[in-house]
Amino acid sequence: MSHKPTILVTGATGAQGGSVANALLAGNQFNVRVLTRYASSAKAVELKAAGAEIAEGDFEDPASLLNAMKGCYGVFGVTNFWEHFHNEYRQGRNLINAVHQSGIKHFVFHTLRHYGKLSNGELPVPHCDIKADLQDYCNALGVPATFVQIGFYYENFFSFFPFQKDDSGSYYFGFPQGDTKLAAASVEDTGGVVASIFNHPDVYIGRTVGIVGADKTCAEYAAIFSKILGRHVYFNHIPRDVYASFGFPGAEELANMFEVQRLYIPNRQLDLIESYGLNPAMQSFESWVAKNKDRFDAWFASAEKPEPVSI
Repeated sequence: MSHKPTILVTGATGAQGGSVANALLAGNQFNVRVLTRYASSAKAVELKAAGAEIAEGDFEDPASLLNAMKGCYGVFGVTNFWEHFHNEYRQGRNLINAVHQSGIKHFVFHTLRHYGKLSNGELPVPHCDIKADLQDYCNALGVPATFVQIGFYYENFFSFFPFQKDDSGSYYFGFPQGDTKLAAASVEDTGGVVASIFNHPDVYIGRTVGIVGADKTCAEYAAIFSKILGRHVYFNHIPRDVYASFGFPGAEELANMFEVQRLYIPNRQLDLIESYGLNPAMQSFESWVAKNKDRFDAWFASAEKPEPVSI
C-alpha cells in the first residue's frame, strides 16, 4: 500500500482537470483519485488504466463529494459555467464546503478575476464573476487554498473563435480586445503548473497564480499564425457594442469580457514569468501553433473545399 498523499482531481475527464490528473500521475509524488459522474466513461477508464483511483460523484450531491475526499491530502477543483451556467455558484459552494468539512490540507481551485468589479459594475461577466465570488467564499471559510486563473486558451481558436474568411481570401479572427495584450495558455499546460503548486504548499497556499504561456497583442498572434500556417491571417477588432449585438448565446457576456480586458488588464507579464518557472514545459504560442499545424491545415482544407455544383 502506497503511503503517498492522495489528491482528488475534479473535472478529470475534461481538458483542464485531465491535464492536472495526467501531470500528477507523471510526477508520481501523489496518489491520484479522480471524481467523475460516469465511472464507466472512456476517459475515466483511461485514467484508471494510467494509475488513478476512480470516485463516482457529482457537485450536486454533497455526500458524494465528502465520500470522494475521505483520506485525501489535497483537492484540485474546477467548475464549468458553460455547462451549468448560474448553477455553477451552488455547485462551487458544495465543493468548497466539502473541502472545508473534510479538513483538506491544500485546495487548488481554478477561479477568475471579478470583471464586474474591475469595471465598477458596468460590464458584468458572469462566467468570471461567479468564479471570483467562489474564491471570496473559499477565503471566508479559511480554506488553505491556492487559486489558479487562466484567461484565454490557445485551443479557443478551434472552438469559440475559429477563423473567418473574407472576400479577398484572407482569414481573420475578431472580438473587442483591441490593441491590449491578451494573456493566453494551452489547457495542456495547466497540469504542470498545478503539480508544482501542490509540491510547494508553503510557498503557494494563500496565493493566486495566473497561468500564462503568451501575453501578446492579437495582431501579434495573427502574425504568428500567418508565418507558421502560410496564409494571411489578421485580427479584426470588433467594438464591444457591435459584438454584443451578434445575438448568439453568450455574445454580450463575451463582449463585456474582452472590453474589460481591453480597458483594465494591460498585461500579465509577471504571471507569464512565474508560469514558466512553475512549468518550464509551458508552450509558447509559436510552438503550440507549429505543433497543431496539421490540424489547422485540415481545417483550411475543409473551409476551402468547393461547394458541390447542382446540375
